[in-house]
Amino acid sequence: MSIESDVSLLWYVVGYGILMVMLGIYYSKKISKSEDYILAGRSLGTLVLSGTLLATWVGSGSITGGQTSMAYSFGLIPAFLLTFPVIAGIILLYFIAPKIRNLGKYTVSSILEEKYGPSARLLASIIIILAYIGIVSYQIQGVGFILNVTTGLSVEWGVIIGGVLIIFLATIGGLRSVAPTDALSSGFMVLGLLIALPFMITIAGGWDEITSNVPASHLTATGSLSTIQLLGYLLPPLFLILSDQNMYQRLAASKENRTTKKANIGWIAGILIVTPVISLIAFAASSMFHDIDPGMALMASTLVLPNVVGGILLAAATAFIITTGNSYLLSGATNVTYDIVHKYFMKNATDKQLMNTTKIFVIAMGVLAYILINYFPTILDVQMYAYTVYGAGLTPAVLGVLLWKRVNKAGGFSSMIAGVVTTLLWEIVLGKPFDINSSVIAVPVAILVLIFVTLATAKRQVNTT
Repeated sequence: MSIESDVSLLWYVVGYGILMVMLGIYYSKKISKSEDYILAGRSLGTLVLSGTLLATWVGSGSITGGQTSMAYSFGLIPAFLLTFPVIAGIILLYFIAPKIRNLGKYTVSSILEEKYGPSARLLASIIIILAYIGIVSYQIQGVGFILNVTTGLSVEWGVIIGGVLIIFLATIGGLRSVAPTDALSSGFMVLGLLIALPFMITIAGGWDEITSNVPASHLTATGSLSTIQLLGYLLPPLFLILSDQNMYQRLAASKENRTTKKANIGWIAGILIVTPVISLIAFAASSMFHDIDPGMALMASTLVLPNVVGGILLAAATAFIITTGNSYLLSGATNVTYDIVHKYFMKNATDKQLMNTTKIFVIAMGVLAYILINYFPTILDVQMYAYTVYGAGLTPAVLGVLLWKRVNKAGGFSSMIAGVVTTLLWEIVLGKPFDINSSVIAVPVAILVLIFVTLATAKRQVNTT
């Protein structure tokens, strides 16, 4: 079956888009200082915090990459398995969330500076910016897919429109406006997915018909992947979520520690509903649409669902993608402003100047994200690159600060360099040998360097005293 656009679905997307813009403008009027813009004035309650955590994590990463692309390209079980590292990461965050909130930092790099020094903060900022530009790029691509499905507009023009919308919404309201719209979008997404799933299975001809129309390998435990290739897809989300600055900022934006822990439970519940259902819908779509971009699988399903059901699902998916793009733009721009510009170039800047500077870098990073998406063949490819640059470059060092008292400056800084260099060598210089994602190599290297360098330099320090 081929994809034919359905312009009637556009009205759902446009209607929800107008609502998001109105909410963004409304909440932007409540911003008076940087803490409002970046941490929503530390005012988020349980429901809103749960919703913004869910919407920020899922986004285009699951809707056009992650579960969707995995189910379409490799099989249902690999897509299901992608949920487990995320849940494991959230469970660990549940226990360390109060510590994250009490640190009260705007950026992960500022957390690292306290243990590893100013050089580590600068390096961490560069890593975060590189990764977040990648993450924003496939959110923009996701909007391009949606406009292609609804209007027949080329994906290239859809990407430009998506980039403008994401940049605009991120600029006007910051987290103060993003968080409430995230929560609303999460509710619509859960509702839309649960309604759409039984329709989709029925329209695809039932489970037996679906399984008969996909390759036999897509029904096995690892799908069409080898075990080590599958591991290369499972490690990046785990090591991203454990130190994702976006999540840390949201946890720091809660009203109190008790709210943070409750929100983590709500986040887990949302993930357990959303990601398996996305996998099932994309898998059903793979039995019907055989020659489409893997990232289009969920979008394509909206064309065969009843109009209202497809429209609600598409509108909610659009909202997830846009708010995720907003969040990562805002978070990355915060790094540029506070960890680089303020620290080295505008040391005496006022709070208002810093907030306006952040808005300027939101726009700049959005433009770079648009440029980057042209260099990766699929959304899943750029997603794994971005996750691994961040997860291998930062997560071992961050967890060292939070969980290992003995970790030292030499160990943390060396681990960050080792993680990033290994990722770039494997992905870009060597061209991803054996079609294995760099996380399988880079994450263990970063962890081992953290441990061995810390122990070696700690021993040397003891011997010289």
